[in-house]
Amino acid sequence: MRKILLPALVIITASLLLIRLFYLQVIDDSFKLQSDNNAIKINYTYPERGYIYDRTGKLLVANQPSYDIMVIPRDIKNLDTVQFCTLLNITKEDFIKKIEKAKVYSPRLPSVFLPQLNKLEYAGFQEKLRRFQGFYIQKRSLRDYQVDYGANVFGFITQVNEKMIEKNPYYKGGDLIGKQGVEESYEDILRGQKGVKYVLRDKFNREIGSYKSGKYDTISKQGQDVTLTIDAELQKYGEELMINKRGGIVAIEPSTGEILALVTAPSYDPSILVGRQRSANYTKLYKDSIAKPLYDRGLLAEYPPGSPFKILTGLIALQEGVINDSIGFNCRHGFSYARGRFMRCHCSGGRVQLHRAIYQSCNTYFSSAYIKLINKYQDHGYAVDLWAKHLKSFGLGDFMGYDLPTGRKGKIPNSKLYNKTYAGWKWDGKTIVSNAIGQGEVLMTPIQLANFMATIANRGHYFTPHIIKKIEGTKIDKRFTTKHNTTIDRKYFDPIVSGMFDVYNHGTASGLGAVGIEICGKTGTAENFAKINGKRVKLQDHSIFVAFAPKDNPKIAIAVFVENGYWGARWAGPITTLMIEKYLNKKISRIDFEKRMLTGSLKSQYDKLLPQRQQDSIFRKRDSVDFAKKRIDSIAKQKKATIKNDSTKTN
Repeated sequence: MRKILLPALVIITASLLLIRLFYLQVIDDSFKLQSDNNAIKINYTYPERGYIYDRTGKLLVANQPSYDIMVIPRDIKNLDTVQFCTLLNITKEDFIKKIEKAKVYSPRLPSVFLPQLNKLEYAGFQEKLRRFQGFYIQKRSLRDYQVDYGANVFGFITQVNEKMIEKNPYYKGGDLIGKQGVEESYEDILRGQKGVKYVLRDKFNREIGSYKSGKYDTISKQGQDVTLTIDAELQKYGEELMINKRGGIVAIEPSTGEILALVTAPSYDPSILVGRQRSANYTKLYKDSIAKPLYDRGLLAEYPPGSPFKILTGLIALQEGVINDSIGFNCRHGFSYARGRFMRCHCSGGRVQLHRAIYQSCNTYFSSAYIKLINKYQDHGYAVDLWAKHLKSFGLGDFMGYDLPTGRKGKIPNSKLYNKTYAGWKWDGKTIVSNAIGQGEVLMTPIQLANFMATIANRGHYFTPHIIKKIEGTKIDKRFTTKHNTTIDRKYFDPIVSGMFDVYNHGTASGLGAVGIEICGKTGTAENFAKINGKRVKLQDHSIFVAFAPKDNPKIAIAVFVENGYWGARWAGPITTLMIEKYLNKKISRIDFEKRMLTGSLKSQYDKLLPQRQQDSIFRKRDSVDFAKKRIDSIAKQKKATIKNDSTKTN
């Protein structure tokens, strides 16, 4: 038996190897396509990316043709370098550098030598292409922006790098990929599928026909079109209102969670990141560490929420039974919570109940309610964690799961933080009372502020904010249609909404209303500190405003955050009113607000951070007072024309 076993194993192994070799060499020839075979050339055809539309069907992003000069280093022969460089307007040093880079990638495989030629450059080079062996032209499509706003929403297109190629073998050198915004989030849908064609070549490197009669060839498939939830006119208007200011505006439709506007300021014209100047322009934007135009403040900036947070303090206190509609606290224009510690209050003072506490933004009331909440339990750590649990049910302290590739979680503190911070101390509600008015350890992003406003508008539930409304031939993710309920009973939202409604009638936003629209809102002012030359310096406060409208059956919830904007009603409040009017009425009645917001500038406040900083010319021309004045003149002319037309019709 032993004599037979060894020869049998040898015979079986040899047989298996022979069968496998026969299969690979005779039956299955697909591995030939994966080798660097001199006889086969692989050509790719690139599809157009899907178009991008706004919620009304307005085309925002289309495509335009682009041409890359590709090179295969080992195929370069008898090249007239001087003529080549002159034709493409590059130096000999640039030529050498690009060729060396191509050789490092692969001497036998094609790579991009010079990307994104326009039509004129392409025509000039194509005419003499036959003289330059080793070079050919690869046609692609670049983005063609139909608007000069929404850069943070769209994102941009860039070339893949080696890490991206290693991570996803679909991409090859020179391929384009979406980065940031919708382009990145929905890259797989927007990019389409590139086609492949295998071409036979003879010993003189001439193409002689399709490999295997095109058996392995595939055709390109265009990317799917997408419709965004964004209202283009509202987005544009929001960016105009934020000229010469820094901050963010986020507007959401409460009944669906659809993002109506996502504004970050300052921003830039998306078209500057298209074409051969894309890299240089991106570098300028990236290196601006002061204004940070690539930093989406609506999703990334974490701020103390200030007085809008009092609404949440009130809701949790109601739910936990430490206050009700009739319970009041005495306010002496401030709140003394420890020896030498006094929190000022700007309400009219006296015995303050919940309703007035909301519309007059009473620090004393909400601080007292918060202390009662934390001190309700002997275990103050448990109380803080319970408080945090309620807040997290509003989507706070987390990314919320929206469909954009960037964001921050904000911060909702818990007992672990305070036990560590106050180790060895017996801390209680007074120790952390600043949380009550949104000035403690709590941090929120503008999109979180807007989402919690949508939750109030819905009286206790929200839908995950999202930017995609419709994808051609595909249903949107069901997570965007799933209702999220808070831990607060619905009955407690009514007194809160009532108080927010009177913010406009008798409170801190009186005079900010719009005729015919019932708005519920809350002003906010958040302290602002920065390190300058290593020292902590108090800067001008941030201006915050949150609102929803109409009061019943709300159509829009909004948060506006203006950095260094003094107090809530000064900058953020008027901008909120204008945005609500623009969306609901499609026209503006508060021309006084519009003029002041369009022409107003906070540049002097921002220059305090770095007085000697130079203005970057890359920012779009419309980010100036001159543009704002022209915009106002244009609005005035339109209104005169409307009045004239109405008069003609009446006559």
